[in-house]
Formats: sequence, structure tokens, C-alpha cells
Amino acid sequence: MKIGLFDYHLPKELIAQEPISPRDHSRLLILGKESKIEDKHFYDLPDLLDQDDVLVLNETKVFPARLLGKKKTSGQVEVFLTKKIDQQTWECMIGGRGLKISDQIYFEENLIGEILADLDGKTKQVRFNKADKEFLSVVEKIGHTPLPPYIKTEDSQQIKKDYQTVFAKNKGSVAAPTAGLHFTTELLDGIKAKGVEILNVTLHVGLGTFAPVEVDDITKHKIHSEWASIDQATAEKLNKLKQQGKNIIAVGTTSARTLEAFATDGNLDFGDKWVDVYIYPSYKFKFVDQLITNFHLPKSSLLFMVSALAGRENILAAYNHAVAEKYRFFSFGDAMLIKKSK
Repeated sequence: MKIGLFDYHLPKELIAQEPISPRDHSRLLILGKESKIEDKHFYDLPDLLDQDDVLVLNETKVFPARLLGKKKTSGQVEVFLTKKIDQQTWECMIGGRGLKISDQIYFEENLIGEILADLDGKTKQVRFNKADKEFLSVVEKIGHTPLPPYIKTEDSQQIKKDYQTVFAKNKGSVAAPTAGLHFTTELLDGIKAKGVEILNVTLHVGLGTFAPVEVDDITKHKIHSEWASIDQATAEKLNKLKQQGKNIIAVGTTSARTLEAFATDGNLDFGDKWVDVYIYPSYKFKFVDQLITNFHLPKSSLLFMVSALAGRENILAAYNHAVAEKYRFFSFGDAMLIKKSK
């Protein structure tokens, strides 16, 4: 399956650099039955849902995982925390020249990191001199919002707030579950008033989600693992709702990946685990019926995933419509509700 099949033209000016305010005033493209496309706004969502629908949110919380430090020679080093190994050790993406094993990196607040291993050139294993709560407390003080590279907006307290869902609870993501950014507390209340069940799972988003696909045959791409959790009560309730024929709507590809990774024979397991489910066309969804999601990069694993749900041609037709109608793309952009299964 050639990667070129998942390409589309996107003018750079359609890449959103900041979110719409209020959040729920973003646009919402609906891809429905028989490939019908409708243009709505996100605040219309309560009118589009009813008591047969179930929303599943990812309540992960972004932490400021981008650290700026210096080498002993004063050279600048950028360290991006991507995966916790143990209380003091993290897998990190590192920007800086000439770094080798045993070199130390110096940060503010007396934080020091030592390179333990070189994993693949840019990715290294780093051991810090502070652990767990003390470490995270320092990171909160000195860290920067881990915005995607296509967002050129300067980091600020406002951006930190904007790049967090209103229901964020469990700290651990290096990127926001961006489909959730469109919700306001008032909108969620309006959805609940319609009789819609809203349940929460957790998946800590890692950089692997956004890693470029560097193979021509997409079936050869390797997905990085991410930590996910579903508690017993939530799994049991979702299983009951699914058995009742309710429509399971994942809010974001992260929620969808979590549900699919925990699904066995149509039922959800519960617990905590590292997941690496890779969804691309030919995949048969086990638990998710519909999806609320943002617009994804060309030739990306997330574009493969939505194509698996609705069909590649239907997705590309919807994307081309969104480009023509000047929708805003990517993390701070507009959303779509994929109601159609291919």
C-alpha cells in the first residue's frame, strides 16, 4: 500500500497557528452516509447527538516536556522528554551537536541530565539528578509547551492554557489530544443534557504519533508504544452500552487507539499497558463506531487511521472539500465528525 495514495495539497496559510476563541466556534465537517459532506460548527454538536450516542474522551494532560539546557562548553541543547523509563530516566529527543554517552546537560533549577545511551542518533536515554515529583515540579517551572513544529507561535502562559483540554486530568502527554481542544465546559454540559453518556480513558500521547512515515509501503511502518489506561468501571460500562447497541464515538485518534487496543472479541479489557496498535486501511474496528478528529498531515499514520474508518477516497474527498472551503488544519485547526464507516 503506497504512501503516495495518502497525499493531498494543503496551502500553508490553512495551517492554524492559534486556536479559535471560544473553543467551540471552530468549524465541524461532517462526513456522513453515502459520503455526504455537511459544514457545521463545533457548537452544533449537541444537536447532532442523542441518547443513543456515547462520547469517549482522553483525559490525559500535557506537561511542558521541552527543556532548554547547555553542555559543559555552554553550547545550547534542546531536550524533549518523550518516554519515562524509571524514576530518574527518560527517553528523550535531543537537539545539539557533539553529544555522546556520559556527557552532561545543565538546566535551570540545578537540574542535570547525563546521557546513558544513544538509541538512534536523535533519541537518547538520559538520567536526571532529580526523580518523580521533584523532577516534574522542576519541569513545570522551566519546561516549554511541546508545540508541533508547524506551529510557529511563541510559547506563553496563554498557549499553555490553549494547548490543554478543559477535561485534562492525568499528566503525562507530550502532545495534546487535539480533538478534545474544541470542547468547553458549557458544551459538555449541553451534550450531557441530551442524554449522551460521556466516559473517560487515558492515553499519554508520545511523539511517535507524529513521527514521519519513512517507508514507501505503509504496512512496513513501525508505531511507537504509548501508555494507556481504562479503569474497570469504565470498561464495564462501555461494554454494557456497546451491547445495548449504543453508538461509540471516540473523541480523537488517541481515544480510538485506546479503545481498539483494549478490545478483545468486541469487549473491552481494563487496566494499564503500553499500546502500539497500528490502524490503516484493511483494519476492522472492534469497538469504535464513529470518530471526532482534527485534520491530519498528508502521508501521516493518523491519515491512514481515519481512512481505515471511512475509506481513503471518502477521506480525501472530505479533505479536498475542507481545503476549498478554507477550513483550518492540524492541532489548532477545525474538526470533523466521521459518521460513515466504509
